[in-house]
Amino acid sequence: MTKVSYLNNPYTIKNLSLKNRIVMPPMCQYVAKDGMPNDWHFIHYVSRAVGGVGLIIVEMTNVAANGRISPNCLGLWNDEQRDQLKRIVDAVHAQNGKIAIQIAHAGRKALGTDDVVSCSPVIFDGNNEANPKWQYQMPRELTKDEILELIQKFKQSTQRAVEAGFDAIEIHGAHGYLIHQFCSPKTNLRSDEYGQDKLLFGEQVIKTAKSVMPTDMPLIVRFSAQEYGKNGYGIDYGCKIAQRFAQAGADVLDVSGGGDGQLDPMHTPDFHAGYQVYLARAIKQATHLPIITVGMLEDPYLADYVLSTGDADLVAIGKGLLRDPYWALHIPNSPFVPQPYKIAF
Repeated sequence: MTKVSYLNNPYTIKNLSLKNRIVMPPMCQYVAKDGMPNDWHFIHYVSRAVGGVGLIIVEMTNVAANGRISPNCLGLWNDEQRDQLKRIVDAVHAQNGKIAIQIAHAGRKALGTDDVVSCSPVIFDGNNEANPKWQYQMPRELTKDEILELIQKFKQSTQRAVEAGFDAIEIHGAHGYLIHQFCSPKTNLRSDEYGQDKLLFGEQVIKTAKSVMPTDMPLIVRFSAQEYGKNGYGIDYGCKIAQRFAQAGADVLDVSGGGDGQLDPMHTPDFHAGYQVYLARAIKQATHLPIITVGMLEDPYLADYVLSTGDADLVAIGKGLLRDPYWALHIPNSPFVPQPYKIAF
């Protein structure tokens, strides 16, 4: 049997020591009430820790009630939510796992709220497959004071995540959500400083998150290195975003793409195994930061090959880990298969 040589290697970023290169990316579960995690989330995440995942990233967790992509999504705008998340963190740690959380605001992609906001009043034109009973609304434009308040909400949610004991923080700047909306020339039509400098909002969110994080705790930033909709920006602009976010304090870049609306053949790669690795390669070359790559990488031999090329340092396995919590244990020559308990009589 062919040996898997890279997936099972440990990796360290600042104070975060991972036993392998496998990341479970954030994947919304749509089962929360009032933003609170429950037993579903507990079992969902802790079972992946039992299954040997190197780094688990909790699904998109929002800084405000109107920042959720459904009313059934997680929040971190109060201490009760923090305390329930801590229960999950402690259980993952008990299984020798490491866990991060993705902090975000959906902006114009928020659903189930009457107060949809964005950088500019541009409605989202994509399909709502996850929550078909809700329709996207025209967002109202955020005032400058509201932008500053939102930056503070990112700060407060980051502080709560630190208090809950997470091993790393991920800021969500991808997939057409609020930070991405500010970055994109398609959706940011402002004439003030946040329109003249479209990366300013994302930069300020990163800096304020870093201000309440321990200095040795990694900050991951997920962003879309390329838009897949009509007239979307390309990888050259994606590299500029990455470099700016790196300068602001990102320690790791989680490289994805799309999220800006209906797919356009002129801007969309062919969907095949590893279809977004070329984005990771470009961002790695532009920033020299540790890179997480994603996109149909659940074949362990393919994931291992991607790591061997140096195009990425960590691989995110999404659907593979949804289907099989023990995906990591099933890798050929995995050293992480749990040993039977020894019971003394």
